[in-house]
Amino acid sequence: MTADPVAKWEEFLRSRYWDDLLELADSYPDERSLVVQFPDLDKFDPEFAEELLENPEQVLEAAQAALLELDLPMDVYMDRAHVRIAGLPRHYKTRELRSDHIGKLLAIEGLVRTATEVRPKIVSAAFQCQRCGFTFFKEQTGNKFEDQNLKCQNQACDRGGPFKLVLAQSKFVDAQKIRVQESPEDLRGGEQPQTLDVELEDDLAGRIFPGDRVVVNGVLKSYQRSTPQQGKSTYFDLFHKGNSVEMTEQEFEEIDISQEEEEQILEMSRDPDMYENVRKSIAPSIYGYDDVKEALGLQLVSGFEKHLPDGARIRGDIHILLVGDPGIAKSQLLRYMTKISPRGIYTSGKSSTSAGLTATAVKDELGDGRWTIEAGALVLADKGIAAIDEMDKMDNEDKSALHEAMEQQSYHPLTEIQLSDGRKVRIGDFVDDLMSARSEDVVQGVDCEILRLGTDVMVQSTDFDKIIDLAVDRVSRHRAPDHFIKIKYSNGREIIVTPEHPVYVSNDGIACVPACQSKVGDLVPAQESALNDPKRQAHTNPETASSVIGSLKVEEIKVVPNDGDFHANYVYDITVEPTHTFISQGVVLHNTISVAKAGVMATLKSRCSLLAAANPKLGRFDKYEPIAPQINLTPALMSRFDLIFVLTDDPDTKRDSAIAQHILKSNYAGELSTQIAWNPEISQDDIDNALTVIKPAIDPELLRKYVAYARKKIFPTLTDEAKEYFLRYYVGLRMQGQDTNKPVPVTARQLEALIRLGEASARLRLSDKVTIGDAQRVVKILEGCLRKVGVDPETGFLDADIIASGTTKSTRDRTKSVIDVIRDISKEQQGPAPRDAVLDRAVELGIERAKAEEIIDRMRRDGDVFEPRPGMLKLP
Repeated sequence: MTADPVAKWEEFLRSRYWDDLLELADSYPDERSLVVQFPDLDKFDPEFAEELLENPEQVLEAAQAALLELDLPMDVYMDRAHVRIAGLPRHYKTRELRSDHIGKLLAIEGLVRTATEVRPKIVSAAFQCQRCGFTFFKEQTGNKFEDQNLKCQNQACDRGGPFKLVLAQSKFVDAQKIRVQESPEDLRGGEQPQTLDVELEDDLAGRIFPGDRVVVNGVLKSYQRSTPQQGKSTYFDLFHKGNSVEMTEQEFEEIDISQEEEEQILEMSRDPDMYENVRKSIAPSIYGYDDVKEALGLQLVSGFEKHLPDGARIRGDIHILLVGDPGIAKSQLLRYMTKISPRGIYTSGKSSTSAGLTATAVKDELGDGRWTIEAGALVLADKGIAAIDEMDKMDNEDKSALHEAMEQQSYHPLTEIQLSDGRKVRIGDFVDDLMSARSEDVVQGVDCEILRLGTDVMVQSTDFDKIIDLAVDRVSRHRAPDHFIKIKYSNGREIIVTPEHPVYVSNDGIACVPACQSKVGDLVPAQESALNDPKRQAHTNPETASSVIGSLKVEEIKVVPNDGDFHANYVYDITVEPTHTFISQGVVLHNTISVAKAGVMATLKSRCSLLAAANPKLGRFDKYEPIAPQINLTPALMSRFDLIFVLTDDPDTKRDSAIAQHILKSNYAGELSTQIAWNPEISQDDIDNALTVIKPAIDPELLRKYVAYARKKIFPTLTDEAKEYFLRYYVGLRMQGQDTNKPVPVTARQLEALIRLGEASARLRLSDKVTIGDAQRVVKILEGCLRKVGVDPETGFLDADIIASGTTKSTRDRTKSVIDVIRDISKEQQGPAPRDAVLDRAVELGIERAKAEEIIDRMRRDGDVFEPRPGMLKLP
């Protein structure tokens, strides 16, 4: 080792990092880290730099000492400052670590899968002798608290205790553990990602979140495994003592593309058959589905994210849903896509929970029994593709978590909220003003912008036991949906929310339901002091609330389109911890969260393209009924998909024969590949000829690099011709809905999808212009999907509401007619309407009796009509 490493560090810092050192001293203790680039040290003294790699703990200890000994021009003692090393010459993956690396300074590259909460860690424990009163200190160097075999350091005492831990004089440091997992793009075939636990302290703690891509520089260490049953093991586990963390968020920088490969990629992009080649390279062992494979090729590159001057974000990710009869290779398509995507994660709806999709707070050994945040598939696939198979098998709670990553659950900007000081503000203006004033603090969250607040803004909240004033933890802003739900309460209060926004009801205990499922007559929790309206329902459930919480009634519910007086570009939310409630004009309102348990909060990135597969509710599709209601997904979730492909398994002699031949040829190729090792009669030419049917046009590894290159370097713009084509197509379809008797064919959501698809089409040929050819190609793809899933089979017209609300216009019109019939007959009878009379009059209006029966039964289930006695119908 260098004779005097402290002097060597002093010389280096004076000559190379003096200005940085002065900046640190000027901002200390708010800033406590001096980041030294390893190449600078290597140029200064290669032998000393090598010594740092081989004996990092001694050399870094000398660096800390040098910081204290340097004579600075300001009066500051930087005893808590750190020298942190960055830019190490080699980055290791977890699977590359061996016993020779223990004790060395290494850079570990990967993706943060899990992170604990930040908590104080004792580093110097003060003990007071209970015999003589002397206080001494014991350094705590490991993870196990050292309080055994102590001896009083007062020479006059020199006793072995007892000792009392004095917390007030002990020294603590912030500490956090993270678990780093190998990145999806670094895995091949069926490899499972390996993980490594990392310990971070002081100013490194709390800066890293699950989903972050990082390089952690630090000292690799080991500890002995042990169990209560078997005691100490001969095997040791590894962990990393972090010295510095470098963020590696540049999109697809991790995929190395050589000069030769770049030339090959550019040559491929000029091939006029490029789209065909990409299509033939996606799951070539699966016959057909050319339109689906073409769309999947566009999803690989997707559009690109745009940030508007007002801070809003327009997503570029393309979401695709495959819905079809069983046994038509949906799962194989999903698995293949995650293999050829530069970042791909596959998960199944059967086993996926909301934790497995977005994130969750869990207790495990990483946090020593404390809460940790664990990233899910949508976070790990950030800027890639997350494939969710059997999405229809997911629980409603898990679908809600997925919906949050794709959509928003928020309030209309006109919704009025009341602050604890009595001020009433519109939530849109309130959040916009906060974000405008603190734009540098706004961060990207789950498809939204989020601003964390301190204790500046207070609102009234409740835990349904008492009313309390709490600070707003954060506010958020999201892209607005096509329509809203407007709810009016019996005290005159109104709220306007997105359809999936949770609202409280207290009909049978306090619970949450989506706004689109709330009903007139529902009781909702409210502040008792606000219940002075004569129309209020005098009701309080003693099992769920004390006297401070009573109930109001829902008086009116309306679906409000996002246009006219209610047009909004964004919707808004505020988050109040830990109750997740706030009170406005007496009504207890709900606020949404991404991850909340035991006070652990995180804002995670979820910017991936979603590829999902689902089966029909009843196993197979009924071609004579609308497709959308046959899928076990909420309309709000379905409407977030840019493309929905309906894949049916209809008997067809020509197609079935082609599929069978393809399967037989694929199996034959596999048989030959297996036999060549021991059958000398089989040649490589025989195998190559047999493999032609399933050989991809583009090598999968090269296709991965092609996609990475396109996403990294190509950001096309729409040409005037493409804009005009999109405009004529969109307006032309909208004009078909001008007749009040016809449904609205498409919404602005389809136009946004066309733009994303057009950008992807240009990206796929590495062009910086979206041409009219791109526009025509993607319109054909979207039109094909709409004709399958968005057409009312009764009328043959495109109907956007089939996907947006799960109900066709013709069904809505019939329902309205039946309601009018019940109302008219009730007036005539001056009481409930006889069911048979309602059915007879419905038939007179041209409604089939069976459909009228179906409408009445559905309205009864939904609470829109009830039977005060058998055979009699009454509206609420």
